[in-house]
Parts: sequence; structure tokens; C-alpha cells
Amino acid sequence: METRHAEHGCLFIIGGDEGGKARKRLLSRFVDLAGGSDKRFLLIDAASENPQKMARPYHEALDELGVREHRSLAVCCRADANDPDIAAQAAEADGILMTGGDQKRLLAAIGGTALDRAIHAALKERGACVAGTSAGASAMSGHMLAGGHVDLSPERGAVTLAAGLGLVQQVVIDQHFAQRQRLNRLLSVIAQNPWLQGAGIDENTALVVERGVGIEVVGEGSVTLVDGKDVISDIADIREGCTPQMLGVRLHLLPAGSCFMLPDAPAPRRISGDARQAPEVLSEFIHHLVKRNPIS
Repeated sequence: METRHAEHGCLFIIGGDEGGKARKRLLSRFVDLAGGSDKRFLLIDAASENPQKMARPYHEALDELGVREHRSLAVCCRADANDPDIAAQAAEADGILMTGGDQKRLLAAIGGTALDRAIHAALKERGACVAGTSAGASAMSGHMLAGGHVDLSPERGAVTLAAGLGLVQQVVIDQHFAQRQRLNRLLSVIAQNPWLQGAGIDENTALVVERGVGIEVVGEGSVTLVDGKDVISDIADIREGCTPQMLGVRLHLLPAGSCFMLPDAPAPRRISGDARQAPEVLSEFIHHLVKRNPIS
């Protein structure tokens, strides 16, 4: 089996929307990270109630980018996701993109299946680039946002988590972040689970995570990182729906163009930009994102 860049598989985590020219710009970077237009690309559209309609604009953009081999996996149920032929296609892909829809639908279809394991193998054994947008982005977390809406301030019990695909651990991913004003939703997660950290990704924006190397933000918006490991909160003592006191929360804003490497980052690397060593205040957070977890 080919082992190109086996040390440095990439995640390309998109905050959703990708309207108009933004989709092509972001997918162009995804194609580059996966090795170029002559590589093999797969779309997983199982998060959508209308998968063909959801996948069509992505296939059109890939055509425009000169990608010769791209197809959608026909995954409607867990039996499909456990089909050896479907799993083999994912394991051998260079670029895998999970589209939007409902992350609970996606996990119900593929979580814990042969396809799930094949996605991990493609990333961690072959160095593939695995992308997700909107629901596909949230599904990448080990602890996945499953639902909840928060308006004016964080609330106890307002947000629910579920098991995700575990491509990143200890980091909860939210999307459409600035556009849907989701900071309070992410703070609600951190108040109840301070050992987790949060990453909120704006629309038309992607967080690039190169395993063992570093991170980069590309696109039109920003990535907001919420670090609650030192938080002091009264969340356990208040009623459902009440706002917790939260002291010591750290918030980092990384606009497009931000690029940070770990101190011992190996070469060659696939992330670009004006990279610099991650400052101490960010290094632990970045480590959670880029660490090489065992295949689950």
C-alpha cells in the first residue's frame, strides 16, 4: 500500500457555506493538500437528506479544478458503510470530503463501521487529506456537538454532545461560527466539560491541521479557539437554563493567514504561509489538534 506522507496526514476543517467562488478557492487548497488533481478523491454525503443535490456543486468545482477521479460513496445505511468494497475505496483515497447536513445522521450511518476505520487508515497510514464542511466538520471531533442553541449567554444544559469520528481528540468543533453567533454555544460546552477545548470556524474558512506539524487558517474569516482548562465555574451548582459564572477562560482569535508550527515539527510539510513557532499560550491547544492518535 502506498505510504506517501504517512507521517503528515492532514485535516481540512471547513466552517460551511462556501458560496460562489469561495468553494472553488477552498477546494483548490484541499486538492493541493491531497497531492494534486491527479489523485483520488471521494465525497461522503451521508449527512444529507438529499445527498446527490448536496454533492453536485462539489463535483462541479472539482471538475473545474481539473480533478480527474472523484466520486461519491453510496452510503445510505450502516450496511453500506460496512461493505468491504466501499471501505477499500476510502482506504485508498488521497482526498476525502464529508459534506454538510446533520452530523447525527452521518454518525448514525458510518460511526464505528468499516468505512470509519478506513477513513482513519487513509489519514494515519497513507497521509491522506480528510476534509469536512459544516456537519462534516463537527463530526471530526471525538466529542461532537449534537445539538443545542444558545442566544444571549452560556447556559447549563443548553448543548448536547455525542460521540464523533475522533479524528481530533479533546477539541469540540463548531461551524458557521461568527455568522450564527455561536460563541455562547461553545462556552456552554466548555463550562460543562472544561477538559475539552473548542474550535469555532467561520463560514468560507478552513482550519488546516497537519498531524505532528501545526495548523493554518485559510479562507475569508477566522477560527476562534476557546481554552477552558483553567476555568473556575459554578456550573454544577446552578439550575438548568441558568448562566454559569466562568473565570479564567482563554480565547484566541486566528484570522486567515495564521500559521503555527510545533517546536519539533518535522519536514517536509504541507501547510504553508508565514509559519512561526506556536507561542506557549497556544502550544497545548495545537498539540491536541495535531497529535498522532492511534487508529480507532
